[in-house]
Amino acid sequence: MAGYGGNTACVELTLSDGSELILDAGTGIRELGQARESSDAPVQVLLTHLHLDHIQGLMFFAPLFDPDSEVHVRGPAALDGPLLNRLARYISAPLAPVEMRELPAAVSFEEITTSSWTFGPATIEAAFVNHRGPTLGYRITDGDVTIAYIPDHEPALGQRLETSAADWISGLALAREADLLIHDAQYTDAQYAKAHVGWGHSAIGDAVTFARRSGARRLSLFHHDPEHDDALLDELTGEARAAAEGALEVDAAREGATLDLP
Repeated sequence: MAGYGGNTACVELTLSDGSELILDAGTGIRELGQARESSDAPVQVLLTHLHLDHIQGLMFFAPLFDPDSEVHVRGPAALDGPLLNRLARYISAPLAPVEMRELPAAVSFEEITTSSWTFGPATIEAAFVNHRGPTLGYRITDGDVTIAYIPDHEPALGQRLETSAADWISGLALAREADLLIHDAQYTDAQYAKAHVGWGHSAIGDAVTFARRSGARRLSLFHHDPEHDDALLDELTGEARAAAEGALEVDAAREGATLDLP
């Protein structure tokens, strides 16, 4: 996995005015925190959901241990308690060496339902998508550029992505005509059909079909299965490009990669 990397989900998004959003807090956020230059601007973290692979890096995120830092964490609302309490189940003994209340930074927590708000030059839209447990996808529009981030998603569950009405397909409104769609593509089509229907993740073929239905211009395959090594991911990316038939650009998310959207 030396080529694509093995950390779990974390994406840094820099807006046109230089302000930043951090999407999810998997293990990748540790290196991001170490690489960040100090800034007076508050750190903004948007969580799609609270499965461990999307939050386990928080306890190793350097700004949380800086008393001069201000960190805002937003995530999905749920019926089983406030966001802070749900995160504290993991960031507390015996699972973690620190407690949430011990973090030196000034940290706030906010719950998100289906909503839209502005942040700097961007409009952010959030909507619940088809995945196990309360899970959000995000659509971020800055000027004429839109990014859709839907890393854990099973849009094909109970639907025919090619023919179902658009309103019935989970997440499609978030991805509509996005310049970049970052989307779950964990399984091969065979793996999905054989043993993973209903697990909350997408087959690569379904990710391509979903992207084509949405009118997205570029698809970044995301949430790679840990059993898929570099060679297999190269092969599957080639198959996804062929399935796209030139309708959109396709690549596989790679740790440390930087994409510039004009």
